[in-house]
Amino acid sequence: MREPNYFEHAGPSVLGQELTGIFDVEDWQVLNGLVRFRGRLLVEPGAALALLSPRVAPYGYVPMIWSPQEIALVRLGVKPRSRPAAAWKGWPLNLALFAATVLTTLFVGALMEGADPLGQPAALLRGLPFSISLLLILGVHELGHYLTARAYGVSVSLPYFVPLPIPPMGTMGAIIRMRSPIPNRRVLFDIGVTGPLAGLFLAVPIAIIGLRLSQVTMVTPSHGEGVTIVFGSSLAFRLLERLVVGSLPAGHDILLHPIALAGWLGMFVTALNLMPLSQLDGGHIAYAALGRHHRAVVYCFLGVMVVLFLTSGWYGWLIWIGVAIALGLRHPPPMDNLTPLDRRRWVLAAVALVLLIMLTTPLPLYEF
Repeated sequence: MREPNYFEHAGPSVLGQELTGIFDVEDWQVLNGLVRFRGRLLVEPGAALALLSPRVAPYGYVPMIWSPQEIALVRLGVKPRSRPAAAWKGWPLNLALFAATVLTTLFVGALMEGADPLGQPAALLRGLPFSISLLLILGVHELGHYLTARAYGVSVSLPYFVPLPIPPMGTMGAIIRMRSPIPNRRVLFDIGVTGPLAGLFLAVPIAIIGLRLSQVTMVTPSHGEGVTIVFGSSLAFRLLERLVVGSLPAGHDILLHPIALAGWLGMFVTALNLMPLSQLDGGHIAYAALGRHHRAVVYCFLGVMVVLFLTSGWYGWLIWIGVAIALGLRHPPPMDNLTPLDRRRWVLAAVALVLLIMLTTPLPLYEF
């Protein structure tokens, strides 16, 4: 038997033969980069993927089960690798971005301590508590995604940290890249939910430690002595403040220690990631739970952000709406788009929704 040429075009009839015993083909349609077959699925989705993937891989295709009546074979355009790409490929860039993010978070942390890192570079060390705390939260968040993806055999990159030498964060967070298709909705859910949960697991104790180190001060107007930035509180952070600091006297507020601010930012970033938008973690969770019906949740949450902007006046909500639209409101389906979530994952989805509500800060920043 002749070995298939990875770069030759396999016609629908040839590919249709590979579906024998898996999918009863009635007709097909050739689109850009894929061949869509209509008919009837003959086996369970998981078994169909296990049988079909090795059959169509030599032609440079991966199977996508969209419904019991529809299967698409998506052309990769490159010869499949005999072994998965190493996760650490391109690590010098990851390392350089991480090193730059360490510097920018040290810079911002030093500024919060009243130091002058530009005039006195050694003063950067005063930013260590903030930098270490924040990067631990962000790093554990991305590590949750990374380890979960690797456990399921999904090819994924190392985290790319994004430096930003501007208060209050010193970074725009970190991202990882998926290099291979997601097998099914359960895997998509697990990859999406582990990052926020892992990061929050570290953000809460860091916030508690920081609050214990913070000071309660009297609130006084600046009277032209400069602008004071005030950080709003989510329900979750307000609860931590009450448990750790207690009730505040009238006219007093908490002067956050840099470690407490890192915890606040970690919880804030977790809330942003849990939003059910585009390629955010919440978008993965929403699609894994609802499939194609997730679009209704996306549009509903866009409306929620409009309401948050109108009630709080924080322009950051408009920016997030623009980012969501720019990234696209569609979510790519996994290879098996049929297998639903089990009961345990539905419980975790409900937990993620509660966390989104508890962690969202309607007015994150304002001037006093």
